[in-house]
Amino acid sequence: MTTSVQIPPLLKDPDRLESRLAEIPPEPGVYFMRDGSDRIIYIGKSRKLRSRVRSYFREGYTKSERIATMAKQVSEIEFIVTDTEAEALALEANLIKQHQPYFNVLLKDDKKYPYVCITWSEDYPRIFITRKRQRGKEKDKFYGPYTDAGLLREILRISKRIFALRQRPQPLFKDRPCLNYDMGRCPGVCQQLISPEEYRKTVQKVAMVFQGRTQELIDILTEQMHKSAEALNFESAARIRDQIAGLKSLTADQKVSLPDDTVSRDAIALAADAQHACIQLFQIRAGQLVGRLAFVADTHAEPGAILQRVLEEHYQTADSVEIPTEILVQHELPEVEILADVLTQRKGRKVTILAPQRQTKAELIEMVERNAQYELQRMQKLSDRNQQAMQDLATILDLPDLPHRIEGYDISHIQGSNAVASQVVFIDGLPAKQHYRHYKIKNPTVTAGHSDDFASLAEVIQRRFRKYSEDPQLSRVGNPDWPDLIMIDGGKGQLSSVVAVLQEHNLLEDLRVVSLAKQREEIFLPGESQPLETEAEQPGVQLLRRLRDEAHRFAVTFHRQQRSDKLKRSRLDEIPGLGHHRQKQLLGHFRSVDYIRQATPQQLTEVAGIGPHLAQEIYDYFHPS
Repeated sequence: MTTSVQIPPLLKDPDRLESRLAEIPPEPGVYFMRDGSDRIIYIGKSRKLRSRVRSYFREGYTKSERIATMAKQVSEIEFIVTDTEAEALALEANLIKQHQPYFNVLLKDDKKYPYVCITWSEDYPRIFITRKRQRGKEKDKFYGPYTDAGLLREILRISKRIFALRQRPQPLFKDRPCLNYDMGRCPGVCQQLISPEEYRKTVQKVAMVFQGRTQELIDILTEQMHKSAEALNFESAARIRDQIAGLKSLTADQKVSLPDDTVSRDAIALAADAQHACIQLFQIRAGQLVGRLAFVADTHAEPGAILQRVLEEHYQTADSVEIPTEILVQHELPEVEILADVLTQRKGRKVTILAPQRQTKAELIEMVERNAQYELQRMQKLSDRNQQAMQDLATILDLPDLPHRIEGYDISHIQGSNAVASQVVFIDGLPAKQHYRHYKIKNPTVTAGHSDDFASLAEVIQRRFRKYSEDPQLSRVGNPDWPDLIMIDGGKGQLSSVVAVLQEHNLLEDLRVVSLAKQREEIFLPGESQPLETEAEQPGVQLLRRLRDEAHRFAVTFHRQQRSDKLKRSRLDEIPGLGHHRQKQLLGHFRSVDYIRQATPQQLTEVAGIGPHLAQEIYDYFHPS
């Protein structure tokens, strides 16, 4: 197998290293470390780029084993100068998410923990629970993640009872509000019976609950209740009284009292083994525990670096009111000054970060660490099960090593219409959702009424590995993008179509491919007419089944989305002058056809490419005289 030409490490070329270090300015910014294959292996930030980067190559400088290993592989150094340390912090976070460097602390993209999203970008903001924290509109806010999904749903349900909020995602009637309006549980958003300004004030109160500012909200409402009573507006006072009672009952279930109630603080700690670090972040407001967030990271970094990475990512999108004045950490952070300065600037008052050693604060950190230990034990049990499954799978398939990266593929369609494919990835036996991919089938012969799963799978595999067939020198050994095993959902026919493509592009020798047939959970190998002799309940077979089921779920979900989008567009197709591109812009702006229908001509013109005349055409279509 041919590999790309390797650039020698800088440590083996002192003259080139010194020349490169001299070019780096002593200013704040972000630096990139590249290896001999030109892959980015580390991204960092610093107040003074030159001194920080030089420290990695200084003899006698105390470095962790991870950093020492990384420094030996560095063949090139790049940098980006920023105006401030805050810009460097934000840029570093974005670049790490984009490039996923091996030697950085990478938080797992674990979707099991839900968030609350408030769509502040809309006139009438929506509040909903989601497990996908996606960067959409800049003004939209995500609160979480929350470890207890049941409690989160209960908090949102009670919040909708305490405050008059939109109860339904879509209007029930075209020309009148539903029964929730008559019961006083909804202000009539669907018919715009409340102004956007007044409705946003209500949503802001709900947001305070998820910001950990419940007591502050109770104080505000108490003052409003007294003013209403003094003005003899007893109906309003009674309504606010009920809201206060609801909030107090909510916090009674949700909070655990802690002694010091003078400072708003967060406390963070971790528990780690050789593979994973489980991090817990407790949010304490007014001396009471109001939230507990959870994160997972790989443990090839020092504990302080892991905590620093979690805090930087957590506070990156937080409102200033969500940033506490004190952050307690289990271990000293390597760049505590930069983070403290940035948070102080955003908060508008001093934010202190400290590692307590005694008394109440140290006891609080011990409690957080104890919770992190419980989460780690749960993950270890899961990891042991996955280890057994991978060992069994390696035995079944006669693999030289345990399959670190396994990819699964499936096709979804309805008699050929809206045909799509899924690629799911398991890393060490666990779903790695940040690596999942969707494919729309482009084969012109696959149309409504004519399906061809064999050709569709062949197309997807060809697109997945196209770059390796086009560039034979592209390195595969040690490439984190290269799978140890590929599983195709299907039998001998599906497997044969994929094998033919890999043979055509000279990739079959370097890829291990199997298929898993649904009916009897049989595993087929290339060129074999009979399946392997396995039991359906073997750990290795169960691992393939989990991979197959996840590929199927992911493909079906994408297929339904495509079908739904097509149905939505079919309604918009009837509007003269509204082409496919403008339909996408409208749906991207308003999120659904129902919100487009509710929009005024003026609101429609806010979408790029929609002029006054077309806006009136769209409005008239949904509001015929």
